[in-house]
Amino acid sequence: MTPQPAAKVRILLIDDHALFREGLARLLAAEPDFELLVPCANVDEAFRVLDTAQADFVLLDYDLGPERGSRFLVQAREHGFDGKILIVTAGVSDSEAAELLRQGVSGILMKHSPPELLAKAIRKVMEGEVWLDQRHLKAVLSEQHLAEESDRTRRLSERERDVLRGVLRGLANKEIAARLEVSESSVKATLQQLFLKTGVRTRSQLVRVALEQYRDYL
Repeated sequence: MTPQPAAKVRILLIDDHALFREGLARLLAAEPDFELLVPCANVDEAFRVLDTAQADFVLLDYDLGPERGSRFLVQAREHGFDGKILIVTAGVSDSEAAELLRQGVSGILMKHSPPELLAKAIRKVMEGEVWLDQRHLKAVLSEQHLAEESDRTRRLSERERDVLRGVLRGLANKEIAARLEVSESSVKATLQQLFLKTGVRTRSQLVRVALEQYRDYL
């Protein structure tokens, strides 16, 4: 039995610069496993193509002249597009790169990258990997680490939750200590930890922050 040829990756290209768009189209057309849909200059053109053709992959310019490529990211999911998206850009900040990943893109390719990286990036993304240059990779990992550290800092231990419940009930340190069967100095130490975590200085401020930010933990 003759094996069936592998399905080609159907690619939609969105870039507002005609020369760059045509150059990318020629590069993609030279790859035997790629099928290029009608290249588009803006988001509206892209959705008109998606209304009549199915795409597996979108190469999206981040800066589309008067609009940002992020408009496509928002509307694509509403449109029902569930394929991969690779941002192609002359440059984005580290914070923009992190936000693009949060919005669901599978990678960011710089326009000054060697041409041979384009096909490699598409194939890697189609295999489920994320494509980032080293500078953005380090920045995104650093931001993720800081977010995780912040989340860990905001979490309350069981003892902190118990003491905070006592504070919310208006109990004095001595009363909280008696309920928890610990020393009053232990309650005071836990309160200091709560002050540090929440960035407050008084019990009244702690109550306000607890009601605003930690209600679901208590």
